[in-house]
Amino acid sequence: MLPLGAAADQGARLEPITVTSPRLERDLQETPAAVGFVDEDEIQQGRQQLQLDESLNRLPGVFFQNRYNFAQNLRLSIRGFGARAPFGVRGIRILVDGIPETLPDGQSQVDAIDLESAERVEVIRGPSSALYGNAAGGVVDVRTKDGPAEPDVELRGTVGSHDFQRYGVMGGGQFGPWNAHVSAWDLQYEGYREHSRTEKSLVNAKVRYDFDPTRSLTTVFTALDQPVGQDPAGLSRAAAREDRRQARAIATNLDSGQQVEQQRIGLIYRDGGSLPGEFTARTFYTNRDFRQQLPFPGPSLIEFDRDFFGAGTDYTDRFSFLGMPTLYTVGVEAARQRDDRQRYTVNPAGEQTGQTQDSIETATSVGVYAQTDITLTERTDLTLGGRYDRVGFRIEDRQQAGAASGTRDFDEFSAVAGLGYELTADHRLYANVANSFETPTFTEFYDPASPEEGFDPGLDPQRATNVEIGIKGFLGERAQYDLAVFRVDTRDEIVVTGSLDNANEFGNAGRTRREGLELGVEYFFLPELSFTGAYTASRFRYRDFEDDGEQFDGNRLPGLPDHQLFGELAWRDPGGVYAIVDGLIVGRVYADSGNEDRVSGYGIVNARIGTRQTSRNLDLETFLGVNNVTNKEYFSNVRINDDNRNYFEPAPERNFVAGVRARF
Repeated sequence: MLPLGAAADQGARLEPITVTSPRLERDLQETPAAVGFVDEDEIQQGRQQLQLDESLNRLPGVFFQNRYNFAQNLRLSIRGFGARAPFGVRGIRILVDGIPETLPDGQSQVDAIDLESAERVEVIRGPSSALYGNAAGGVVDVRTKDGPAEPDVELRGTVGSHDFQRYGVMGGGQFGPWNAHVSAWDLQYEGYREHSRTEKSLVNAKVRYDFDPTRSLTTVFTALDQPVGQDPAGLSRAAAREDRRQARAIATNLDSGQQVEQQRIGLIYRDGGSLPGEFTARTFYTNRDFRQQLPFPGPSLIEFDRDFFGAGTDYTDRFSFLGMPTLYTVGVEAARQRDDRQRYTVNPAGEQTGQTQDSIETATSVGVYAQTDITLTERTDLTLGGRYDRVGFRIEDRQQAGAASGTRDFDEFSAVAGLGYELTADHRLYANVANSFETPTFTEFYDPASPEEGFDPGLDPQRATNVEIGIKGFLGERAQYDLAVFRVDTRDEIVVTGSLDNANEFGNAGRTRREGLELGVEYFFLPELSFTGAYTASRFRYRDFEDDGEQFDGNRLPGLPDHQLFGELAWRDPGGVYAIVDGLIVGRVYADSGNEDRVSGYGIVNARIGTRQTSRNLDLETFLGVNNVTNKEYFSNVRINDDNRNYFEPAPERNFVAGVRARF
């Protein structure tokens, strides 16, 4: 939330923070929306950097599952959006250096995000994310490092329990008009459970050329290679009690898991001098080669070769409207996703027995948006925005002479209106309302029980109305707070209606309602000693949903807790020593829409200590971390609505990590 790397005095600790994720650049405290922020220290300092949750758990309204299964990837939800995803991220827009990781159909993967070079992450919760189009339950905006003013090279090594090893190198600098930063690392991790090994290598590079102080061209490049990502599958409650570390026998027999290769390149041009305002243009291309064996026999072997590319422009400027200062931005975005996809049937011995899918799946999205901030009075600001999206889906079936071919097109309009009012110099009240939408993804359109039908003709987009009221500000020179209450009413919510492990079937629930309170605080007892807290109280319920004759009205949405509490106590000495303890308490969840299978909540404590010493030619950091200090047995993931009730993926008990970072 706060700039923890600032100078070690009380006032500087609470200096203004500028955020850019809500489309218009503004001071964090003056932004009329629920926006969270983590800086480089919170992302990097003493971290194992296994997944995004390590640093983002400190933000209210954000919930993570699936940290330790690298075949399924991290599941992120914001205000309950994204919890239904069988793997990866759903319902959340993810950007890295302005380039989208979210596909036109609304799915996102986070396996190619380089946490080693991440410098800051901004998270939008609630209505302000509506201007990002499809999959706008929230926005996660990751920014990676630029090269430092003085060129350097840094070597990194991290080891830990369960044969965790990551070794990497990064470096860069400013060379005349050129600025460059490159990060490369290799990860080997045996995993806590049987059959959960992963091998992964990643290269991330960013090169910027400054034509002059107002114009620049940035090239970003990422290459991911994950030849091994085993999936131990979910366990039944009885199996988890018998042996938490075991894999299901069928997962071992089938060698379930995934292999991924991905390359991405993007160009970003910024011009703040040729026109009165600032103009930005970006384009990108991503190729992903993917193979996954799901942990069950039948139509469970999936392969695709994906091309994902697009472009966008935006223009930001100021003018006076009826004597009122006005800041505005307008933009257009277009993207295309083309998947050459195959699906095969596999018997229990792991032998291919047939093919059920051979198709070209294409999704195209075009969005046009505008947003303006109007200063009505010295204390009052008005925010208005709108966006039009056209999203088209097309399947060309090559397996069954076109029998499963089909098209669907959606035209959606999203709008947001917000009002901010300065109660005092230190406290600001805001309210906003917006509507948003999510189309089904290709995975959700596909019916594994009837692959010959192609699109599920009865699956519609979900549409939501978001209302939020909040207050944020400072309590003296030592504390900052952010409080928001919200309500989201959704029609035709896309939900899991049936599942055989990962072969999910999806349908529309009539209506759901999400209500909640989010509170974030940070307090400095001393310049060196700080406390960070985040509390989320949620009430996510079906209001109108029937599935196979069962009525679920009033039931909780599965996989989501009603309460979540995070607290962190951190000592950061100016001399380079730090000691940090954090705790996370998560309430119970239900594994199914019928709310018959309850999963207990948990509380875990993590600790890390380190020291950073600087000499003339060497900057050396060493650290030691202990995850799950109290040796708590809990589940890091719940596989929602699994027909065989193999819901549970146990998390590691107490485990250790240690690292060295040497910069020359």
